[in-house]
Amino acid sequence: MAGLSQNEHTPFDLSVYFVVGEADVGDRDLLSIVSAAVRGGATLIQLREKDGRQEQVVALARALKAALPSDVPLILNDNAEAVLASGADGVHLGQDDGSPSEARALLGPKAIIGLSVGNLAEAAVSDVSEVDYLGVGPVFATGTKADAGAAIGPEGVLPVRQALDRPAVAIGGIALDSAESVVAAGADGVAVVSAIAKAADPEAAAHALKQAVLAGRHHRTPDHD
Repeated sequence: MAGLSQNEHTPFDLSVYFVVGEADVGDRDLLSIVSAAVRGGATLIQLREKDGRQEQVVALARALKAALPSDVPLILNDNAEAVLASGADGVHLGQDDGSPSEARALLGPKAIIGLSVGNLAEAAVSDVSEVDYLGVGPVFATGTKADAGAAIGPEGVLPVRQALDRPAVAIGGIALDSAESVVAAGADGVAVVSAIAKAADPEAAAHALKQAVLAGRHHRTPDHD
């Protein structure tokens, strides 16, 4: 499994999944950072704006959607209503952010729906019938998400992916020096925040991450597919 969706309506690639909001880029321009990341190889963008008013989130999502190439989907964090209002491609939900079934009913069959699953215990109680991909982690300790659970390590991703039979992007404290090993251990791709958002050259950072993901797939053993 290479991390490509099986959804015939809205294909997506989890290889380099860039999660970003205005707070992550400091005084730099968010659209410029995202555009550079896409040039470098980012394959999917998630806008994570926890504190903005709905109209601000919708306006920013519309601007991002207009700037992205057609083969790089835009996902919004936790906000299916803003997806509907902005024309974004889907939503990513946490365990306490409403059900994927409700999001599917609101957004329709073409939307991409992701779900955070932290471990096998959460997997056991997760309904993924309407879920297109999983965000599994935190793999390592992370400072970008205050409510992240305990780190599960690279070896914790594959059991969740296999239990729920969905593509899985690993998230949480992943940097260039760990991306290859995380994918080799069974993740379909890596989700990063600081590794691109804080990089002096976001385009080069995204390119290096993409190469690490490809190398990780090359070194994956058959039991990790």
